[in-house]
Amino acid sequence: MKNVLDRLEALEARYEKLNELLSDPEIISDSKKLREYSKEQSDLQDVTAAYREYKDVTQQLADAKEMLEDDLDDEMREMAKMEISELSGRQQELEEEMRILLLPKDPNDDKNVIMEIRGAAGGDEAALFAGDLFRMYSRYAESQGWKIDIMDSNTTGVGGFKEVIFMINGKGAYSKLKFENGAHRVQRVPETESGGRIHTSTATVAVMPEAEEVEIDIHEKDIRVDTFASSGPGGQSVNTTMSAVRLTHEPTGIVVSIQDEKSQIKNKEKAMKVLRARIYDKFQQEAQAEYDQTRKSAVGSGDRSERIRTYNFPQNRVTDHRIGLTIQKLDQILEGKLNEVIDALIIEEQAQKMEEIGE
Repeated sequence: MKNVLDRLEALEARYEKLNELLSDPEIISDSKKLREYSKEQSDLQDVTAAYREYKDVTQQLADAKEMLEDDLDDEMREMAKMEISELSGRQQELEEEMRILLLPKDPNDDKNVIMEIRGAAGGDEAALFAGDLFRMYSRYAESQGWKIDIMDSNTTGVGGFKEVIFMINGKGAYSKLKFENGAHRVQRVPETESGGRIHTSTATVAVMPEAEEVEIDIHEKDIRVDTFASSGPGGQSVNTTMSAVRLTHEPTGIVVSIQDEKSQIKNKEKAMKVLRARIYDKFQQEAQAEYDQTRKSAVGSGDRSERIRTYNFPQNRVTDHRIGLTIQKLDQILEGKLNEVIDALIIEEQAQKMEEIGE
């Protein structure tokens, strides 16, 4: 624990230094440094608060143990013992909490996310399931106080989505939703099925951190811009103006088409956000693939084709295949009550990181 405490002492000193820097007029007038130091301070806030409480609890514990050595009556002795028991328990909790807070942090964790959901195998049923997933994530986002902005959607006549691209704005959105990458499978009896047979369909989910302009440098000369008239379900033109935008990033071959807004400028802005996120994601996936050659993550490789979860309607069951978690609450999960699943995945990732540090 000594190494951990030395590290915490250094982090608390850095937190104090950042407080000084953030009230320095020179820093306040430099927006780049101000943003950088504010983020660093925000990242250190939780671990500093936990360390300060730990020091306070440790001092109280030492005082209570010292009291026991005094000549106390039975009632006071009993109270001191109870206090020691409570403080020891809290001290252990804080030690565990601080170890987790010291784990290497994913630099993307605090970012907004761009999510893409596509109906895959299963035709109309897969598109309906893509719609169910979109509603599930929308309700989860609302419960977290996050804001949703649909970037683009391609609906089917039956009320589902062939594809929906949307952004979730909220602190820590990526840290909670990054585990949703992959193929989601549904087993249920379609409404159109008269024989009552269970059908299996899939939808794929891609989760990408929003990439800032400073993080991913895209040159104008590398982008081909095409405009076209937006179309509705079935492909018929719904707009005679050329408001839809298609961006092609020549070096990577990544193509983004957005037609959700009536304004070409707004569609181009949205398309640039998605393009930036996809390019950033591509580089991340390549780096992750290299890492996965040496280690296989229990919470998955993030490979979009990897089947990560099954939603079984007849048994009201959801199974996450990566960690072997099965929950009989499908109805609640589809209402956006995802905390139980997400928390289990976060705990698994933390355990894995601790193991790696211990190696």
